[in-house]
Amino acid sequence: MTPFDEPESEPAAAADAPHGGGTRRRVRRGGAPLPLLVPALIGLAFLIVPLVALLVRAPWRGLPAQLTSAEVWQALRLSLVCATAATAVSLVLGVPLAWLLARVEFPGRGLVRALVTLPLVLPPVVGGVALLMALGRNGVVGRWLDSWFGITLPFTTAGVVIAEAFVAMPFLVISVEGTLRAADPRYEEAAATLGASRFTAFRRVTLPLIAPGIAAGAVLAWARALGEFGATITFAGNFPGRTQTMPLAVYLALQSDPEAAVALSLVLLAVSVAVLAGLRDRWMTTPG
Repeated sequence: MTPFDEPESEPAAAADAPHGGGTRRRVRRGGAPLPLLVPALIGLAFLIVPLVALLVRAPWRGLPAQLTSAEVWQALRLSLVCATAATAVSLVLGVPLAWLLARVEFPGRGLVRALVTLPLVLPPVVGGVALLMALGRNGVVGRWLDSWFGITLPFTTAGVVIAEAFVAMPFLVISVEGTLRAADPRYEEAAATLGASRFTAFRRVTLPLIAPGIAAGAVLAWARALGEFGATITFAGNFPGRTQTMPLAVYLALQSDPEAAVALSLVLLAVSVAVLAGLRDRWMTTPG
């Protein structure tokens, strides 16, 4: 065989190369190796079996009666109202905060971002204690609210909203900041060259561009606020009709009426599934 002779056959990978002359090879998609498959299946079962057990043990026949009882309805209504109010607070405060972190250079921005995202990893009970130290009657800020305006936040419905907003707003900030960083700033610069102020450019140009990120962050914040437990019970207490939200009602019902606890848990599970389904096209699909 001379150097000018062509080989009789080429590897299959070479035949898969693009016609444009590229050398990229196709990735072989074979079966998963056993050392990875076994723990993956165990992990899948670990996450799914408790949810399946909740569905299996649910009192389906008595579910309508459970969900229409006065106590459960109070908790449902209070949870929906407080979660929506907490989301509104997160939108009013979180969107400008996300814009500040994404668009403005200032000393200590990394530290500020770390502090903003701290409630994501902070134990919710610790967050509730921190809120008490800040907004309680003898708190750093709460004492002035009480003496100057007669406002007392702990163990009130407003306290529930504040506790939920404290743990939920970081989800909104992260989502909006990521969308702002992905948005092309040249549109804002073009608006500025046409005479628009920075706030007008934000209102007319930036907000429409980042609307999907704001919507996704708001949904996440609402779902997180709806499921909040630790900070709420620490800062707002567990008073039926005033501060007892669905997670708190589940905890209380589990001690006396397990069927009611399962019914409320199913409602929270349905909300979580709806949130994931709504965000699936944004975060859970891969390009191509």
